[in-house]
Amino acid sequence: MSVFRGRYYHTIDEKGRIIFPARLCQVFTEKYDERMVITNWDGCLLVFPYNEWVAIEEKVFAQSIIRKEVRAFQRLFMSGAVDCSFNEQRRVLIPPALREYAKLEKEIVLAGMGRSIEIWNRERFEKEIENSNQNIEAFSDYMADLGI
Repeated sequence: MSVFRGRYYHTIDEKGRIIFPARLCQVFTEKYDERMVITNWDGCLLVFPYNEWVAIEEKVFAQSIIRKEVRAFQRLFMSGAVDCSFNEQRRVLIPPALREYAKLEKEIVLAGMGRSIEIWNRERFEKEIENSNQNIEAFSDYMADLGI
């Protein structure tokens, strides 16, 4: 099964373009197509192949908008979503609002997360990894539940 995995350290240019690593593009072309949806979440950007995003939309839009937390979630997660694709040079243009949200300035990290990709400001990503390493014991039950 083709999944997104690995950490890739790159830069974002002054126009807001990033070059997607060949391995990540390979997963897109083998399993999906070049279309993707990028949105904001938890201090980074989440990249979903278009087909995966459609499945998410179906689940989210099945919820009642009468519930305040549903509207708040949609306002943050769904309204930030932008359709994108990579070009022949494997570049993707990240819209200004998403760059600002994730504080993408120069040094970035693309992190393969299985069915999605996270795009981080490198400094934020390294702090996130450091925090996770300091709390590694908290993952023990989760790992045990997975049978690892």
